[in-house]
Amino acid sequence: MDPAAAITELLRWDTPTLYNGWEQVTAHDFATTGFNLEPVADFLPSAGMIGGFAVTVTIQPSSPRYATNAGERWSGYRKYVAAAAGPKVVVVQDLDKPNLYGSFWGEVNGSVHTALECAGSITDGGVRDLGPLEQIGFKVVARRACVGHAHVAPVDWNVPVEVFGVPVRPGDAVFADRHGVLAIPAEDLAALPAAVAYMDDAERSTIIAAARDLSGGVAERFDRIEDGAARFREVVRGRFGRTGEF
Repeated sequence: MDPAAAITELLRWDTPTLYNGWEQVTAHDFATTGFNLEPVADFLPSAGMIGGFAVTVTIQPSSPRYATNAGERWSGYRKYVAAAAGPKVVVVQDLDKPNLYGSFWGEVNGSVHTALECAGSITDGGVRDLGPLEQIGFKVVARRACVGHAHVAPVDWNVPVEVFGVPVRPGDAVFADRHGVLAIPAEDLAALPAAVAYMDDAERSTIIAAARDLSGGVAERFDRIEDGAARFREVVRGRFGRTGEF
């Protein structure tokens, strides 16, 4: 499947559902990599999940040295974002971490990046102007809210970054919602939509269906659940050659 089409198809799910499919098709260690290792805050949960190809930038709002040629930096960065393939998610690494002095995101940058066809952002820095961002519909998954912008300006862009313990390269497929962040390796993306749909159907038609049937007593329900779990393991093993989590 075309990568952009794969992302569009995946946007109808959420990050835990994507993870359930990803663990079946990846050769990577799905137990310890690919997802955030630190808490995140979703500042527009009603928007659901955002996903796209990562456009990356680092910031250091505490340092005034990047403000000396801020106009040139902003223009160069925006040119990079505008030229990047969509759908796009902006991944911002705050080099001041664990401190937080100022936000990259607010009403102005949210408006600019919306115009440049970015779906939203993942940042281990801050976010402000929450009301205007909600009106724009620009979703930011961040560390926390803050008041000011300090000396914020792009430091480097189109570079590998790390946010919430997740390494992200420019062009990686990234997804985020109220559950957290998931970065999908390029080699896993094409197979992911079918795997996600299969795993979701497998759960719902076996163990979930059994658990939601509240007829009979507890002993009868237990038997149905055990049968559903066994059928779930069987259909997952038959498709992917490995068992499911139940």
